[in-house]
Amino acid sequence: MQSGEEVWLALRDSLRGNASEAVWSAGLNTLRLVDYREDEIVIGAPNQIQLQRVQQRYLPFITEQVHQVVGSHMNVSLTLSDDTVTAPREETPVRDETPTVTFAPSVDRPARLDPRMTFDSFVPGSSNRLAFAAAQSVAETPGRAYNPLMIYGNSGLGKTHLLHAIGNYVHENYPGRKVLYVSTETFLNDFIRAIQTRTQLALHERYRENDVLLIDDIQFMETRGETFHEEIFHTYNALHGEGKQIVLTSDRSPRDLAGLQERFRSRLLQGLVTEIDQPDLETRIAILHSKSEREGVELPRDVAEWIAQRVRDNIRELEGSVTMLRAFANLRQEPISLELAKSHLTNLGHEQVSLKPETILTAVSDFYGLTVDEIRGSKRLRPLVHARHVAMYLIRDLLDNYSYPMIARIFDGRNHTTVISGVEKIKDQLSSNSELLAQINQLKRQLQGEIRV
Repeated sequence: MQSGEEVWLALRDSLRGNASEAVWSAGLNTLRLVDYREDEIVIGAPNQIQLQRVQQRYLPFITEQVHQVVGSHMNVSLTLSDDTVTAPREETPVRDETPTVTFAPSVDRPARLDPRMTFDSFVPGSSNRLAFAAAQSVAETPGRAYNPLMIYGNSGLGKTHLLHAIGNYVHENYPGRKVLYVSTETFLNDFIRAIQTRTQLALHERYRENDVLLIDDIQFMETRGETFHEEIFHTYNALHGEGKQIVLTSDRSPRDLAGLQERFRSRLLQGLVTEIDQPDLETRIAILHSKSEREGVELPRDVAEWIAQRVRDNIRELEGSVTMLRAFANLRQEPISLELAKSHLTNLGHEQVSLKPETILTAVSDFYGLTVDEIRGSKRLRPLVHARHVAMYLIRDLLDNYSYPMIARIFDGRNHTTVISGVEKIKDQLSSNSELLAQINQLKRQLQGEIRV
């Protein structure tokens, strides 16, 4: 039987790797082990509020992770533990109920920037290269390169990582500049608290005194009232008018955020709007190896490939799998192997969608309004050649077992060097042609069952 300390370390790793940043910061990181017996683990919370929050919201998740790490026979109990060592910055300071001119600090103070989320730890690929380069430019010359910068894409693809990377870079290289990272929810809570305590002036000062303002998940602004939208708009104007840098993220383009004020949307569109899409297979494997190197984990190539085939659209889940494997390997005192991964990562992602060249050819021909025979044929009209190269690229990118000669046979027996040339042309254009990148990503999502068109 493992010691309680060993089990708790493994369990914390598992919780940290599988919880979102918000959930982890909302209370999981303040928990500690109180007791560990053969059939029960007792976990302590530092105060009654945290205990109630974990009991109501996170107990099923904690129980699931306990069963994964220790076994399904284990019961989980929560208790109040006054001697819990609480992580710094997690407790919200008690606010005096009398209105004052001092604005109560939020949980998302600049010190909340995650030091692990830097440009060095971000893995660039074809799906995020433009956003990565734009974020670097913004960090190097705040307020001058792209202002505002708007990064959008699905959850778990690295938008928040880039926000923190910008903040960390500015803190390190421009120590005299003030940086503030907030979620939209935090901004809203601060706004409501300022109204309740009549400290709107202090709120304005807090947000508008910064040289770099980083706001996460602005899609949550859509359902808020006009007064909140006014506050956001005037904060934006005040900062932008003084040349201060503003970076925002969302799960959708500003054009698709119907709930935003039109004047605010137009200002966002005046800057650079760039998308992060799901990483390709090579990038997913690189992310796994980067994570394992940072954690000192030896991750075999076949294990990385197996995980990358199953998890296609969530970097958090990719990185969490490394953390879980490390925990399982440590508990069982054995090296990480494909057998271990298949045995214990049973709920990980999903199998790669089975594709055939004919499916890709049909999707490309439909997308460009052509026929499959035209794409396979020998005509050299510009639209046909472009669609043909896109089809070659997608077959090569999505079907790992198709070599260049095999692809050449699909296209009426062309020479395989023609296929290599076509694939390389598309690769070269992806780094500079945002329209083509959007087309390729849309076709990939359709082919992999992510969307229906």
